[in-house]
Amino acid sequence: MANEQVTETISSKEQSVVLKRLLTYLKPHKKLLFVALFLLTLTVIGDMVGPYLIKVFIDDYLMIGNINLQPVLTLAISYFVIQLLNVVITYYQHIKFQELALKIIQQLRIDVFSKIHQLGMRYFDQVPAGSIVSRATNDTEAIKDMFVSVLISFVQAAFLIVGVYIAMFLLNPKLALVMLLLLPIIIYIIYLYRKLSSVVYMRMREKLGQLNARLSETLSGMSIVQAFRQEKRFNDDFDTINEEHYNAMMANTKMNSLLLRPIIDLVYFTAIIILLFYFGWTSFDTAVEVGVVYAFVTYMNRFFDPINQMMERLAIFQQAIVAASRVFALMDNDELEPKQQNEMKSVTNGCIEFKNVSFSYDGKQDVLKNISFTVNPGETVALVGHTGSGKSSIINLLMRFYEFERGEILIDGESIKSYPQQELRDKMGLVLQDPFLFYGTIASNIRLFNDKLSLQDVKEAAEFVQANDFIEALPDGYQNRVTERGSTFSSGQRQLIAFARTIATNPKVLVLDEATAAIDTETEVGIQQSLEKMRKGRTTIAIAHRLSTIQDAEQILVLHKGEIVERGTHQELLAQKGLYEKMFLLQNGIVNE
Repeated sequence: MANEQVTETISSKEQSVVLKRLLTYLKPHKKLLFVALFLLTLTVIGDMVGPYLIKVFIDDYLMIGNINLQPVLTLAISYFVIQLLNVVITYYQHIKFQELALKIIQQLRIDVFSKIHQLGMRYFDQVPAGSIVSRATNDTEAIKDMFVSVLISFVQAAFLIVGVYIAMFLLNPKLALVMLLLLPIIIYIIYLYRKLSSVVYMRMREKLGQLNARLSETLSGMSIVQAFRQEKRFNDDFDTINEEHYNAMMANTKMNSLLLRPIIDLVYFTAIIILLFYFGWTSFDTAVEVGVVYAFVTYMNRFFDPINQMMERLAIFQQAIVAASRVFALMDNDELEPKQQNEMKSVTNGCIEFKNVSFSYDGKQDVLKNISFTVNPGETVALVGHTGSGKSSIINLLMRFYEFERGEILIDGESIKSYPQQELRDKMGLVLQDPFLFYGTIASNIRLFNDKLSLQDVKEAAEFVQANDFIEALPDGYQNRVTERGSTFSSGQRQLIAFARTIATNPKVLVLDEATAAIDTETEVGIQQSLEKMRKGRTTIAIAHRLSTIQDAEQILVLHKGEIVERGTHQELLAQKGLYEKMFLLQNGIVNE
């Protein structure tokens, strides 16, 4: 499942599964959870004892005129101490719940980010980068809001509800039973809200993901957008998605306005009416203690306050469940990078052999058809052909970016699938046509966090590819800052840094994908001299459009529509007077009569 699909709605059963999975993140923090719950229990006890002390004061002292200073003062001091302790304990309880929530989200984000690195290239071919960013940022932020605010409110509400009913049963069991009938009504309202809101929230998250995807695409291609005057079209497309997101938000607002606070307030007023009616009815037969009435009304307020908070946060909860379903869909995606065996094998000579390899990206149309060739250690094989002929696909399979099932790729006579991934990465150096530079310094980009490489190693690699001169000319030399994608450097400079990065690891196999395409002719001459030194003792596979750069290759493979149609040296291919000769004549401006 390369491009996971999240359904338009989530059933109650699926929501329960998602919630249980989220709660598994609590397991490593049991001690912290226990401390937070213990503090919460103390605050609930304080909330329950307070109204009871006032009830005692009203019924036992105020109503009968028994104002004895000593017990009244004791009650007042007790009430004040309880409220003061409640403030202190509530503070620490809040801190502990916040710490718990943030630890959980910290781990969840680590898991998501780690999973993204495990996904295969096929996944990134099909899912927009902005959508992936939305999963890792917006969706995890929604989950964080749930743990930070919703978890506390729900747990506190549960504790308070239990505490309130225990207190009411101690005061008046009959009335407490009547009040107990309110729970099924509230539970049904919550159920109805969850059922209706899942559709709305799913649409909101999807539209937010599309907004991020469109924004990411526009920012990445801003130079193209402006060069071709596409600002209006992109603005119109963004406005359309933004309007759809607005409509989804408004649908959510209307639903919340109806199903959250207003309906709960209606239930609350109904409860107060029932409460007052009960005491009014019983007053005809027996005296009603004012303190008991006060206590019950206070307990009902204490009962509905967390219910209202819980209902208000139910929207956050529902958004978090939908967001979590999207995050878990990414984490459960089975389109991982190709698996390797854990055998302790090493690439020693770098002999590469393709045997009848066929490959398709979509499972329908083959982009490679029965590809077979051998590259002996120290040899250079060049891949040439028109766009779409399959050159980059050969590189993708060799670098293990994609899994293949038909044919074999051997290195030193062993299947490429039997080598550990780290061994392949250490022994194969890749330079792409469009090199990617990371935030940091030039030295860190060449070293790429390889602690084994010293600054001297970095400088030697740069000197080897003739990048040292321009680097030393920079204000801070090798410590010069690199901005996003190295935008302050020329294409040729970025390519030279990429060359140095590859050479620094001293690979057995060199893979060059249009590696000199962005370098000027003068620099290319120097690079070619460096490449001649690099090739000694190394296997090299090079994709090239400029045929002048690969004329000295031991073997040139000409691809057309996924097949090798010609092979041989430069002179042998020219003698065949086939596709290679036509390409050569066109590049040199020679019209073949």
